[in-house]
Amino acid sequence: MDYPVTLLLIAVTSVVSWLGFGDRRIIDRMILWPPAVSRGRQYWRLVSYGFVHADMAHLLFNMVTLFFFGRLIEQVMLRLTGALLTFPLFYLGALLVSILPSYLKHQRDPQYLSLGASGAVSAVLFAYILLAPWSLIFVFFIPAPAVLYAVFYVGYSLWMDRRGGDHVNHSAHLAGAAFGVMFMLAMEPRLLQVFLHELLNPRLG
Repeated sequence: MDYPVTLLLIAVTSVVSWLGFGDRRIIDRMILWPPAVSRGRQYWRLVSYGFVHADMAHLLFNMVTLFFFGRLIEQVMLRLTGALLTFPLFYLGALLVSILPSYLKHQRDPQYLSLGASGAVSAVLFAYILLAPWSLIFVFFIPAPAVLYAVFYVGYSLWMDRRGGDHVNHSAHLAGAAFGVMFMLAMEPRLLQVFLHELLNPRLG
């Protein structure tokens, strides 16, 4: 199997989320609820929230994105480090890092809840964009250069994070995206040169 970790993450997330759709107790046990972490010391919630989703559309969007981009990043990390554990550590680390700003901001707010793998998926997506900035990404079936999509994604997430009101954790998207880029550069600093070279020599596709 060429992409064992990516497929395993998709399988586990899909099964747990599906079970959660029919049993609210599963979601209640895994969702990020700040008081449970700060008062109840349920630290697993800083990662487990990424394995449950609000509904099928939420789950499908994240898992389809992970399927298309996670496979390549898993292969690249295996090739660069020779360790199969690199990608799962990257993914779990992205879940943790992407939710920390939200947790720290809302740790005294008993009304705050967050769930879904979007932060980690953003890390995977931006790791891919670092490698192939001019590749085409299909956004609602419309092709767009990856680097332009990244600019729009960051700008939109910053705007919506300040505006609020849509019940989407845009802060996690931003933190996850930053983590994806920084992890890749920490793992292989020469990727910055590759990115700049690709950026200055555009070729679509």
